[in-house]
Amino acid sequence: MLFLIDALTRLLNHWFAVPLVALMTKLGIHVAHPSHPIGSALTMELIVMALLLLFFVSARLSLNVEKPGVIQHTAESIHEFVGSQAEQIIGHGYERFMPFVTTILMFVLICNCFGLFPGFQTPTADPVAPLGIAILTFIYYNWHGVREQGVIGYIKHFMGPIWWISWLLFPIEIISHLARIMSLTIRLYANMLASDLLTLAFFSMIPVAVPVIFLALHFGVSLIQAYIFMLLSMIYLSMAVSHEAGADI
Repeated sequence: MLFLIDALTRLLNHWFAVPLVALMTKLGIHVAHPSHPIGSALTMELIVMALLLLFFVSARLSLNVEKPGVIQHTAESIHEFVGSQAEQIIGHGYERFMPFVTTILMFVLICNCFGLFPGFQTPTADPVAPLGIAILTFIYYNWHGVREQGVIGYIKHFMGPIWWISWLLFPIEIISHLARIMSLTIRLYANMLASDLLTLAFFSMIPVAVPVIFLALHFGVSLIQAYIFMLLSMIYLSMAVSHEAGADI
C-alpha cells in the first residue's frame, strides 16, 4: 500500500507539477521542490476524498427500507450521531449544515487513522492539511452568517450589544475570529503529530506488544480530535447564524 501511495504521488507530480508550480508562483508562493510539489500527505488526502465519495455514492445506491445493508446501517448511524449533536448545538435549521459537518468529521477521522498503519504518515500531522480544513470551515460559517443576517447585520454581530463600546469590541472580535483558524489548525496538527511521534518512538524501542497500546491511544486521539473539530465547526456555525451576539470561543 505504501508503494502504491508513492507511485501515485510520483504520477500526480508528473501530471500536475508544472501547472501547480506556475500557479503558486503567480500567487507569490515559493515552492521548495518545484519538481515534486505534491507530497504523500496530499496524495493520502485525495485517497480519503475518493473513499468518502465512494462511501456516499454506495450508501445512496444501496438504500433499502426492507433490507438495509451494512453500508446503509453505517451511514444511518453516522447521520444520527452527527444530527443529534447538530440539533443540540445549532438548533432550528441544523439540517442544512449536516453535509458539511458530517464530511468534516469523517474526513478528519480517516486522515487521523492513517497513522495506525506502520510506515504511513498521518496527513493531519502535516500543518498544511489542518490549515486547509480550518480555512474552509472559517469561510463556510462566515458565508452562512452573511446569508442569514445580511452583510450589515453580520457586521453588527461583531460589535456587541452595547453601541458605545462597539468601537472597542469590533477589532477584538475580528482578531478573535481570525485566531480561530490558528486555533483549529494547531489543535489538530499538534495532537496528531505528538501521537505519531509517540507511537514511532515506542515502535523503535520495543517493536512487539507494547506499541499496540500506543496504537490504541492513537486511535483514541484520532476519534477525539475529529469530534472536537466537528464540534467547534458546529459552535461557530451556531454563533454565525444566531441573531444574538454571543461570547467567542
